[in-house]
Amino acid sequence: MTKVYPNSANANIVPAYEPQRLNSSSGSDNEAATVLTVWKKSLLLNCNGFTVFDSKGNLVFRVDNYLAGHKGEIVLMDAAGKPLLTIRRKRLSLGDNWVVYDGETTENPRFCATKHVNILKNKCLAHVTSANSRKGSDASKNYDNKNAVFYQMEGSYAQRCCAVYDSKRRRVAEIKRKEAVGGVALGVDVFRLIVQPDMDTSVAMSLVILLDQMYGTSRR
Repeated sequence: MTKVYPNSANANIVPAYEPQRLNSSSGSDNEAATVLTVWKKSLLLNCNGFTVFDSKGNLVFRVDNYLAGHKGEIVLMDAAGKPLLTIRRKRLSLGDNWVVYDGETTENPRFCATKHVNILKNKCLAHVTSANSRKGSDASKNYDNKNAVFYQMEGSYAQRCCAVYDSKRRRVAEIKRKEAVGGVALGVDVFRLIVQPDMDTSVAMSLVILLDQMYGTSRR
């Protein structure tokens, strides 16, 4: 049975799940959406991270935290290991705040994410705002105010039941439990990420990583 490897000839990779086990199947309601299967496991030994497959079992994204104890910086890569986004914890700030950069840059952050303080027990988990006030930012095409919330995450990450809404309250992405395959329950470490065409899939995956840092086992 064929194994899944990143698309890199020089990568020293340990075999992963079979594509048939991790295939994402989009239903009739998701024909216009991209359906990814997220596996909360790195392809490399002794690493924490994520491995993300498309509906054909091809590797799309990967996260390999080589330093398991270093949780202040996470790099989202494509299948070949090219850095797409770098997620950094914001230093010297109150609350759980993160800043996301393109590639591995350290300047001109793309957006910020803040964990919601759930005093009133509402369903909001976190919100995403522009990291700067320049007009026409890629992450926030419709906003000039750097404090404008242009993504809000709601639901329960622990149950893998979340939705991402834009400023118009349109649901642009969802996290859902992966259905059992062949009677075998995959648990919460394997789940679906459904991304609508209006949202970049790498940004959607970065929000999954942020939720995991804020609410998952990664925060322990």
